[in-house]
Amino acid sequence: MALQTASTSTSLAPANPWALVPPLGNLDAYISAVNRLPLLTQEEEQTYARRLKEDNDVDSAGRLVLSHLRLVVSISRQYLGYGLPHGDLIQEGNVGLMKAVKRFDPDQGVRLVSYAMHWIKAEIHEYILKNWRMVKVATTKAQRKLFFNLRSMKQSFKANSAMGEGASLRDTLSDQEIDMVAQQLNVKREEVIEMETRLSGGDVLLDPSPSDDGEQAFGPIAYLSDVNHEPTAMLENRQRDSLASDGIATALESLDDRSRRIVEERWLKVNDDGSGGMTLHELAADYGVSAERIRQIEVAAMKKMKKALAEYA
Repeated sequence: MALQTASTSTSLAPANPWALVPPLGNLDAYISAVNRLPLLTQEEEQTYARRLKEDNDVDSAGRLVLSHLRLVVSISRQYLGYGLPHGDLIQEGNVGLMKAVKRFDPDQGVRLVSYAMHWIKAEIHEYILKNWRMVKVATTKAQRKLFFNLRSMKQSFKANSAMGEGASLRDTLSDQEIDMVAQQLNVKREEVIEMETRLSGGDVLLDPSPSDDGEQAFGPIAYLSDVNHEPTAMLENRQRDSLASDGIATALESLDDRSRRIVEERWLKVNDDGSGGMTLHELAADYGVSAERIRQIEVAAMKKMKKALAEYA
């Protein structure tokens, strides 16, 4: 009976189901269209998922994606408060949905909707973190959690305050609420205050890109002095360059031949990708001593060079 239902659903479906979905440029039409797309039964979902897993059937993958596009629209609405285009949020969520479909295992005993929610949210989170200027400070896992939860927690506090006696129109968190957020999200109290300040006050681009109409945009960085030609900085750069060339050469001359070669092979001949130079064991075989002895010579040589560089400076 289940197979009959699936075949009936398939026979009624258009040859190209993607033709039912308009481009994201017309957002209202897109949302209306995806909400009209039929949902899959559990049997149909299992059938398509197995075809994808066993036969790599692209058409089955497409049908799984199409039936869950409305889920992406629903989840994306939760992130409209960050000021990013709804269409972009949906597009990123769709990427997460496709990743979920690709990795979905029908033998795990869960519906795709439950599995896909994590991937959709993760993709939208990454998009917000990359594109919302202010959030580039949220680097740790705890800070990201704070960023994505503080707004909703503030609304909850405000709702509770409004229902209580002596309600106020205060927009900022009280000391007690700050402590509650810090404890619940496992972050420092100072981090809560900083994030709330940034969320409330917006953000200013340090170095803004040109606007869409081609007009040059100016930010705070345009008014900073050019430190490259500041006299003190120029002297420091000149001294550093001298130490990196003449200073190193002078320090190497203070070593005996064996120590000099060990330092050169272990440090100066190594490329950025790690190639080149010689290992302790290769040098040990070359000189007929142990690798530990080579390491001792290297340490002694480096100390001698450090002293020579200090005198050169």
